[in-house]
Amino acid sequence: NPMKYVLIVAGGKGLRMGCELPKQFLPIGGKPVLMRTIEAFYAYSPEIRIILVLPCNQQAYWNELCRKHGFSIPHQIADGGETRFHSVKNGLALVQAPGLVGVHDGVRPFVSVEVIRRCYDLAEQHKAVIPVVDVVETLRHLTEVGSETVSRNDYKLVQTPQVFDVELLKQAYEQEFTPFFTDDASVVEAMGVPAHLAAGNRENIKITTPFDLKVGSALL
Repeated sequence: NPMKYVLIVAGGKGLRMGCELPKQFLPIGGKPVLMRTIEAFYAYSPEIRIILVLPCNQQAYWNELCRKHGFSIPHQIADGGETRFHSVKNGLALVQAPGLVGVHDGVRPFVSVEVIRRCYDLAEQHKAVIPVVDVVETLRHLTEVGSETVSRNDYKLVQTPQVFDVELLKQAYEQEFTPFFTDDASVVEAMGVPAHLAAGNRENIKITTPFDLKVGSALL
C-alpha cells in the first residue's frame, strides 16, 4: 500500500487586531470547522499523514483550540504562504516519502469518507484525480453582447481532495507561479498530465459565509 498524505490548506486572513475569526475556526455544532475536516481524513485512515498548512499568525490560536477541545489527532503544521500555491509548496516540503498526496480545503468539513477513498484509490492508477459534482443550476455564459444559456452537462463543479502521485505534484510545484493556477489540478495539467474525474459528494461545500454555517449545522 502506498504511503498516504493529505495537505489541509487553511488560509483565511484574520486574528490580527480587529480582524474577525478566520472561517476555518468558526464552530459548527460546537467544534471548529478545521477539526471536523481533519477528522474526516482520520476516519478514512488513521495511518494517513496529516499536514495542516496554516498562516504563522494563526498557529498559536490553533494550538490553544486543540488544548481547549482535547483534540489529539496527530498532525504536522506547515507555514502558510503568500498564496495558496505557495502554501501547498510549503506543505509539500514536509512530504518526504513517495506515495500519494491529497490537497484539501480546510473549510470543507463535509467531504465523505467514500469520496476520500475513491480519490486515493483512483490516484494509484491515474496519478492525478479530482472530485467533481454535476452543475444543478442553469448556467449562463457572458458574451460580448450579453449572455447565453449553455449546457450544464458540459460542465462540472470541482471539489477537493485533489489527489496526486507525490513525485508528480512535487515536480509540478517546481514550476514558476502564475495566476492561472487556480487549483492543484491546473498546476499539474500545466505539465501535460490530465486530471481524472471522480464522483464527489454534494454536501462537500466550502464554509465561507454565514449561510454556509447554517447549511453546515443542518448537515450535521
